[in-house]
Parts: sequence; C-alpha cells; structure tokens
Amino acid sequence: MEKVAIFVDVQNIYYTTRQAFACGFDYNYFWQQVTQGRQVVKAIAYAIDRGDEKQRQFQNILRAIGFEVRLKPYIQRKDGSAKGDWDVGITLDVMDYASQTDVVVMATGDGDFDLLVDKVRADYSIAVEVYGVKPLTARSLIMAASKYIAIEDDYLLTR
Repeated sequence: MEKVAIFVDVQNIYYTTRQAFACGFDYNYFWQQVTQGRQVVKAIAYAIDRGDEKQRQFQNILRAIGFEVRLKPYIQRKDGSAKGDWDVGITLDVMDYASQTDVVVMATGDGDFDLLVDKVRADYSIAVEVYGVKPLTARSLIMAASKYIAIEDDYLLTR
C-alpha cells in the first residue's frame, strides 16, 4: 500500500477558494481522494488561531477527519498589517516526513513551496501532488509538482 503524508495550508486554501468561487473547500472529499488506497503516515493542517468559537469548531472538524491541527497565533502589527503564515513549519515537516512516504500531498497555491517540491522530488525520488485553486496557484508550483490537481467542482462546498 502506498504511503502518503498530507500537508494543508489552511489559510491559503480558505482565501483562494473564497476568492475564486465564493465558497469553501470540502475537506471530507479531499481526504477521501488523497487517502483512497493509501496508508496515511501523517496529515497536518496548518492554521492561524484567532480564538473564535466558529474557528474552534472548524478545527475540531479537521481533527475528526483525521488531521493533526497545528495553530499559530494571529499577530496584528502596529502598522495594521498582519502576520501569520506557516511556510517554514510546513517546509520542516515535509522534509521530516518525506523519507517515510511514497507520496507527499500539499494543498496550497503558494509559489514559495516550488523549491521545496523540487528538493523533495530530487532528494527522495517520491511523488509530490499539489492541490490548489488554478487561477490563484503559482505557475512555478504547478510546474514543480509531479501531479497538479485543480480545486474545483467536487472539491468545493455547495453555496
């Protein structure tokens, strides 16, 4: 059975599906697709914690599906800008688990991960599948992936 590790950039997926389709991402359908016929080695969803109840309920849904949820506090800077991304954390975890898997699945459209995808494919000779909203996914990330799957249709929650 093929071994898989799954890494979801929750903020990226939330904002890109909302911007492109005005709806949410169907995590249950995604899980069914990426785990079918595979053994899950690790599944992590990376999110920003703003401390509200609706967000806690969503995080519990992710846990019930099978994800470990990692949270980072939302930081509002004095100049009004915000900080709260998981790029380094995701990168470290992908590198840690790549040697234990046959496939790495990443749900993100962030082009900052193209170098990571290239390195994982080269160093571990494994497949990297990237799921993202096509018009909002960096072309470099699509090109780096072994397989790119556009988030559309069944991957979206009905409005």
